[in-house]
Amino acid sequence: MDTHRVTDLLVELSNGNEAAVDDLLPLIYGELKRLAASYLRRERSDHTLQPTALVNEAYIKLVDIKQVSWQNRAHFIGVAANQMRRILVDHARQHNALKRGGEFHILTLNEEIDKADEQSAELVALDDALTELAKMDPVKAKIVELRYFGGLTTEETAEVLGVSAITVKRHWKMAKAWLYGQLTKTA
Repeated sequence: MDTHRVTDLLVELSNGNEAAVDDLLPLIYGELKRLAASYLRRERSDHTLQPTALVNEAYIKLVDIKQVSWQNRAHFIGVAANQMRRILVDHARQHNALKRGGEFHILTLNEEIDKADEQSAELVALDDALTELAKMDPVKAKIVELRYFGGLTTEETAEVLGVSAITVKRHWKMAKAWLYGQLTKTA
């Protein structure tokens, strides 16, 4: 992928050139689809979204964001990761609401249903914990989003946030420990 071309197109998009979207999508689509597939591998097996649908839904939201001044490819991927996470959390919350009677279906209980419910609940719990972390320390929460959800390297995360790679490593380690504590406390 030509990262300089992606950055140039993102700057054009930030400056109001909506035609840049047409050139941007072919350059970034493969990476977005890889990211979506990575997210969905962690989801329940009966998830209704496919990577292509997740990419499309996130991409539509991304190019509609007018107030973002895109910095570079890593920044775009980080925001895309956040959008995908939001979409999946919304689906998980909807799934959990439906299982509590949002629609009346008679289901036979089996291990797959139990596993799907657990995975939806885990994603919602992780999102809740990440939201709490963001209230206390927005930088650590952003690092988790970029590294875990966005799949960015330490160096790419540092570039997006404008900090050193050492700072990212230190905050990443502390954020993971804090999240683990939160998630095991609720389990």
